[in-house]
Amino acid sequence: MSLVTTTVFITRYCRNKRLEKALRELCLWVLLLIGGLCQAQIATEISQYQVERLEEEILVTAQVVFELPAAVEEALLKGIPMFFVIEADVLRERWYWYDKRIATAQRNMRLAYQPLTRRWRLNVTAGASRDVNQGLALPQSFDTLEEALSAIKRISRWKIADLAELDSGVKYKVGFSFRLDLGQLPRPFQIGALGQSDWDLSATANTTLLLAPLR
Repeated sequence: MSLVTTTVFITRYCRNKRLEKALRELCLWVLLLIGGLCQAQIATEISQYQVERLEEEILVTAQVVFELPAAVEEALLKGIPMFFVIEADVLRERWYWYDKRIATAQRNMRLAYQPLTRRWRLNVTAGASRDVNQGLALPQSFDTLEEALSAIKRISRWKIADLAELDSGVKYKVGFSFRLDLGQLPRPFQIGALGQSDWDLSATANTTLLLAPLR
């Protein structure tokens, strides 16, 4: 018997009003719990987020956790490339005004399926995808989608700023974000994906960085 059927049964046949109310509330809580569990299964999260200083560079390491929605995988198999974007901002805290942006970094990852070879191709570029000065792409090929997604999810020691841009003894905020960029999809897919939770892959994380003077 489903929860909806159970609720209807309680409403019709339960003569004790207090018991009826309690049982209906219990069914409602169970439905909310199930909905929360389903949402948790598809949530995008950022774990193992770490910002470190290595010699003259500021580096970010992170692990993005997500399950690729069926609609996105289906579009990939039909030959539609997907674009994943990670961004990092270094902000200097100011008590008297808005935080000052000191540095910004972006990485654009284009994932596409090649039907002839049955392989997955991942192109990684620095900077915005529409920036003509973004630099050379780093192509990688994978036998499976899982391998390609693993490369997208793992960010290891990514340079986001030069040490010379920051001052020692000052506290900085370092924000990190990951998203599936729907703006780079073909127009029909943009319209179809608008407002669809299956296409919502995004997450953010923040931490602080305090640079100690070099000895």
